[in-house]
Amino acid sequence: MPDKVAVYRKEHFNAAHRLNNDEWDEALNKRVFGKCNNANYHGHNYDLIVKVVGEPDPATGYVIDLKVLSDVINEQVLQKFDHKNLNLDVAEFRHLNPTAENIAIVIYKLLRPNIDEKFYLQVRLYETERNFVEYPV
Repeated sequence: MPDKVAVYRKEHFNAAHRLNNDEWDEALNKRVFGKCNNANYHGHNYDLIVKVVGEPDPATGYVIDLKVLSDVINEQVLQKFDHKNLNLDVAEFRHLNPTAENIAIVIYKLLRPNIDEKFYLQVRLYETERNFVEYPV
C-alpha cells in the first residue's frame, strides 16, 4: 500500500457578500437568508484550509512544496477574494449565490487546474469559527 500523506495549507481572507436569490421577492429572501440578505452586504473573516494528499517525492520528501501551494492559493484565490465584495467584484458570483458552499466549490475549481491531478485536493472553508464547509466530500 502506498504511503500517502495529507498536507495542509491554511490561509485567511476577508470578504463581503449578500445571500440573495434574484428569482425570489424581498420577503422570501429575508425569510430564507435573514441577516445574510442585508441589502448593504455583510462580511466575514474566512479561514481557508487546502488539503493535498499524495505520496512523498523520494528526492524531496515533500508531497507538494507548501511554498508553491501557498503561491497558487495567493494567486488564484486571495488576490481575487481578499477585501472584495464577492457579489460585485468576483465574476464567478455574478450569477451564483456566494454561500459558503458555493465559495468552496469556486475555490476548488480555481485551484484544481494548478495542482497536479495525481494529488487529491480538498478545500475546507470556515465562514465563522463554528460554521465550515468542505469540498469535495
